[in-house]
Amino acid sequence: MSSQFSETVRSFLAPIIRYLDDPEVSEIMINSPDEIWVERKGKVERTGARFESADALMSAVNNISQFVKRRLTEETPYMDARLPDGSRVHAILPPCARRGICLDIRKFSKDALTVEKLIEFGSLNQKALQFLEACTHIKKNVIVSGGTGSGKTSLLNAISSLIPNNERIIVIEDSAELQLQQDHVVPLESKPPDRHGKGEVSIRDLLRSTLRLRPDRIVIGEIRGGEALDFLQALNTGHGGSMGTIHANSPVDALARLETLTLFGGVELPLKAIRAQVTSAIDIVIQTSRYHDGSRKVSHISEVLPVGNDENYRVVDIFKFCQEGIEPGGDILGSLGPTGQKPIFYNDLTMSGYELPDDMFTAPERDERAHSG
Repeated sequence: MSSQFSETVRSFLAPIIRYLDDPEVSEIMINSPDEIWVERKGKVERTGARFESADALMSAVNNISQFVKRRLTEETPYMDARLPDGSRVHAILPPCARRGICLDIRKFSKDALTVEKLIEFGSLNQKALQFLEACTHIKKNVIVSGGTGSGKTSLLNAISSLIPNNERIIVIEDSAELQLQQDHVVPLESKPPDRHGKGEVSIRDLLRSTLRLRPDRIVIGEIRGGEALDFLQALNTGHGGSMGTIHANSPVDALARLETLTLFGGVELPLKAIRAQVTSAIDIVIQTSRYHDGSRKVSHISEVLPVGNDENYRVVDIFKFCQEGIEPGGDILGSLGPTGQKPIFYNDLTMSGYELPDDMFTAPERDERAHSG
């Protein structure tokens, strides 16, 4: 990744070069000139590295901003940029960063996560994969939900490989991270305003344009604003089989966050109508979680049910990760397995000719019922 920097920029980043060059380090977090942390194999650790002074760190940040053609000023004391290889850089200057210049570099993995690797790592299993393949086959809409650093984008990238190769897919992102391998993919990227505050192209702008580009499916890197309303409307008007990610800590929370973001769309709708839109548009929520041993796993694959009589969201866990213990080294023991619940669209699968094994949804005896919120 560091080869994407010029030799000049690399010279200013000398204190952290070894971490930039280390393939096991996925993120470098500089909280101040003398406090530098890295994420290695999913675990965050403090390093002994340090910049000589605040001026030395500022020089490094200025060189990075020039390299990525961004401006850092008193009026805009922050920068969010993408490097040519897809890695992301974010910087915040004082006084917003109270302890000094804050710089974060999230390295882009050259080896894309695949569904096969998810199974190999224990994040997914064959039954769950078959179920997700079936959902993709009959064009169910899928949201990948998770907290910061839980692997949402990587999981979405892997799951998107299940989309048939003969479909036209429009991909919308703030920063290009998804690497869809299908033949007919149109990648779109938002554009920040210039120094005069003009020329911005938002995710919402791109989504509206997408609807005129005859997409078979729409994939949004992250839903984080008023575009949620447009996305839901698109899903409810014939663009089935679409996907996206959202920040949330559970499947029910994901639906509630979609509801909140829909309110940012500037259209006043009754809460009941918004919830009906959400539950009509979203069929499956895949929850990804980051555990204390640094591992990232799919914790739930849940079906979204219609709003109940109490007007609360309801989901049923079709697959759920069950922790069975902890190994002596601290690694979590457990597996993702069926809960015994069949999706309400099970007949749709059989009617479409998609055959699933008889024991697909068979589970050990445990109480897994719909929960609401």
